[in-house]
Amino acid sequence: MGSWENGPMTRPAACLFDLDGLLLDTEPLHARAWRLAARQFGRELSDAELLQLRGRRRLDCAAQVQEWIQAQHGRAPGVQELLAVRQPIAEALLVRAPAIEGAPELLRRCRELAIPMALVTSSARPSVELKSAPHPWLQLLSVRVHGDDPQLEAGKPSPDPFLLAAERLGVSPERCWAFEDSPAGATAAAAAGCLVHVLLSPESDGAPFPTGSLRLRSLREVELG
Repeated sequence: MGSWENGPMTRPAACLFDLDGLLLDTEPLHARAWRLAARQFGRELSDAELLQLRGRRRLDCAAQVQEWIQAQHGRAPGVQELLAVRQPIAEALLVRAPAIEGAPELLRRCRELAIPMALVTSSARPSVELKSAPHPWLQLLSVRVHGDDPQLEAGKPSPDPFLLAAERLGVSPERCWAFEDSPAGATAAAAAGCLVHVLLSPESDGAPFPTGSLRLRSLREVELG
């Protein structure tokens, strides 16, 4: 699996998990929703632009898409107007999101080993509930930091979500393993001091992930000891 820069890895004190693209295969659905919404305002989003949105909070994504529309047309819809188009599309798609291969087994293995876990997601609580409903195994993650958490000052790529999750678990972030799939999320976890595991996808394979991140092709590669 790799090693810490200052010595061999040991079992983590806690595991911090992203949701979209890491535990649930939602990222293509999120991308489709943003692409269809932006298209209604005359802006075609590229694959590279969609990758920039990955892992970020909804309002942050909407502000970025608004900026791209403004740059092309000299005018843009308001954030809420953009979301009013995007959200119904996303909700219709996300209820069908399947689990990422190996995700349920990884969470169950953490429970077997008594490794504390937390969900660290940019999605708002209602969105998480919508996506999680078909997946009861996600209830193993009882400690959660949502994108709309009232105690969260800034979302990914800020380290704040991971720092808050570690605080709630009572564990130093430097002793945590963070599992991410997006550049924004990996940057946030690395800035918090976590050992970052990045689940690669065809879209993110060449993305700029933090130095020292451990690259995974499958969650089944994770060795918890």
